[in-house]
Amino acid sequence: MPIDMPTALMLIGAGFVAGTINSIAGGGSLLTLPLLIFIGLPATVANGTNRIAIFVGGIGATTSFHRRKLIPFAWVKFGLPPAVIGVALGAWAAMEVGDVVFEGVLAVILVLAASWMIWHPVTPPEHSEILEPDLSKRWFLRGAFLLLGFYSGFIQAGVGFLFLALLSANGLDLVRGNAVKIPLILAFTGLAIPLFALGGNLNWAAGLSLAGGQFFGAKLGVHLQVLKGQAWIRNVLTVAIILFALRLVLGLVLP
Repeated sequence: MPIDMPTALMLIGAGFVAGTINSIAGGGSLLTLPLLIFIGLPATVANGTNRIAIFVGGIGATTSFHRRKLIPFAWVKFGLPPAVIGVALGAWAAMEVGDVVFEGVLAVILVLAASWMIWHPVTPPEHSEILEPDLSKRWFLRGAFLLLGFYSGFIQAGVGFLFLALLSANGLDLVRGNAVKIPLILAFTGLAIPLFALGGNLNWAAGLSLAGGQFFGAKLGVHLQVLKGQAWIRNVLTVAIILFALRLVLGLVLP
């Protein structure tokens, strides 16, 4: 489906906002997925097309994190293999079944995550020294990355919140957690895109327009979180989680 110039500009603007949100917290797909459906893409095509923008935005954020030497590569190398297996299974499932049940489950998870972020019983240090996975938990962590990969391949929306919850619970501050989350999502989104393409579930014109804005938005998001620090990220993350959960709940109860 071709797109006209006003639509392309709207997608670029939405991509910029979503890229900023995704690199700080997550949930940018809350904006982009409904917009892609609004311009006329079937839901399955919108789900695939959105990955193009996420991939390009991930390139922008990862290069910014790498330039600042903030990426704990031990975590990335540890989490990538099980996550890749999960994303392949999830992308296949996304083209076979609907996502209503998953959205309902995610809404509950995000409400709980929002409550945890508000009360924050555990606060990772501002400059965490835990830059490698605890190998005594390796099987638990591998299982968690496998499930997160599956979810990312299936729906993607909101997976950044879940990654940050897992990583912060294992000692990484929110800046470092984002510096692990973004490269992982970049890597296995690169795997999901060809799978969606093989299924005919991509619109390249819309995806690349969205991606143009998302690339620069992601770079802005990295700059803001490095400048503002963990306390500011926590506040943005809490608001984003609450809004995302409310959006999912309303989507379930409204026609």
